[in-house]
Amino acid sequence: MSISNSEPRTTDVPAKEHSTALRAGSIGVLGILFFVLSAQAPLTGIVGASPLAAALGNGAGAPGAYLIVGIVIVIFAVGFVAMSRRIQANGAFYAYVTAAFGRKTGAGAAWLALLAYNTVQAAMYGLYGSAFSGLLASIGLDIPWWLLALATMAGVQVLGSLNIELGARVLALLVGLEVAILLLFGFTVLLHGGGPEGISVAASFSPEAIGAGAPGVAIMFAVASMFGFESTAIYSAEAKDPHRTVARATYLSVGVISVFFSFISWMLVSYYGPSQVMDAAGAALESGDATSFVLGPLVELFGPWAGIVAGILLVTSLLAGIIAFHNGINRYLHSLALRGSMPAVLARTNRHRAPAAAAWVQSATAVVLVLPFAVLTLDPVLTLFSWFSGLAVAALLVLYMLCSVAVVSFFRRERAGAQLWQTRVAPMLATVLLAWVLFLVASNFTALIGGSAETAAALLAAVPIVFVAGVLVEAGIERRHHATAGRPALSQP
Repeated sequence: MSISNSEPRTTDVPAKEHSTALRAGSIGVLGILFFVLSAQAPLTGIVGASPLAAALGNGAGAPGAYLIVGIVIVIFAVGFVAMSRRIQANGAFYAYVTAAFGRKTGAGAAWLALLAYNTVQAAMYGLYGSAFSGLLASIGLDIPWWLLALATMAGVQVLGSLNIELGARVLALLVGLEVAILLLFGFTVLLHGGGPEGISVAASFSPEAIGAGAPGVAIMFAVASMFGFESTAIYSAEAKDPHRTVARATYLSVGVISVFFSFISWMLVSYYGPSQVMDAAGAALESGDATSFVLGPLVELFGPWAGIVAGILLVTSLLAGIIAFHNGINRYLHSLALRGSMPAVLARTNRHRAPAAAAWVQSATAVVLVLPFAVLTLDPVLTLFSWFSGLAVAALLVLYMLCSVAVVSFFRRERAGAQLWQTRVAPMLATVLLAWVLFLVASNFTALIGGSAETAAALLAAVPIVFVAGVLVEAGIERRHHATAGRPALSQP
């Protein structure tokens, strides 16, 4: 038995019919994979996170953290994929939680997902605006970061209202270029036998190396690098053969992401040397230009052109991530509207079968989240990017745990075809491991966001507040629906 869109609530039929259908069969495994890789923004993840993970975390053992988190996410994905085969809905998390615990808890999960995706996209706008503004400043153009962010929001809105195949092609090009330059660096270091200390597997992947220093910090950044892999299920309504496509894309994306980030960060360790990489990363942070930790080796190996190209690709990497999250949020809103938990207008699709109405709401949300930081003249990287990316990671980890518990509960009732490993053992193990990761994130949250303890507490408090708000709003919708259903129908003139 499969469940579609979590039993949408009956609503009044408007006088004029509007299409709510997405373009079925329009995207395959590779298309979904590019949406997921775009959400990770590979170049951004390496350039932005690797110096922090090495300097503040476990130094040479940082590459091992990516593999550890990859293993945890693979275990989580076992139950996630099992649910995707039974429940076909482009809302993923909330649909699965709803199937297990009911509409109100599912709505709380949906609001958490919207919190996570909207805040991480806003965070990326901050870093994007700063990077783009800096790039233009290097050629004599002085344009404020927020103006570039707002102009990009308009472009993303247009792209989000077009055919999803077009969006996938754009992302494939942008992601392909940034991955190519990082692989060029990685294989060059590998073929040259590393740096002054050669190449050592044990220096980065032994238990002693992974556990050195502050491994929790490195693990936090590894979790952030996985952000968005679950969007494989969000595109189920548009996937070719969704039962197989979602499963393949999920495992492929987790495997590719964890191995890729681990390999590139390992080559960075090898380039500097295991005993010197922490000092090199710290020096880059102290210089005020943390990107030099990665861009410096590129320039030294390949010449000045590599630094220029990498700077441009850093901007396009962020743009690709912004587009990917825009598309994912649209489909969440579309799915919620179909089930009656959001205004019905958000379920409307245009002639391209894209959720155009939801796209406008998403773009407006991005403006609302980003604009206050511009008005208050706050640093877009130290505040907007740091604060919201930390909040997004915390919210997403809670969602992962809710989903794992939902898998166990759902298959306890729906026993047909259920396998013990997929529906009990793996989800329960994932819940324990994710709770451990969440503890590490919460206990290191002030360092993660680079803000005050008060700011950290306020951001973390937003997670339960938003979840409860979603539950209460859904409860109010249900009461209103039941009251309306109990009234006698009015005769039409």
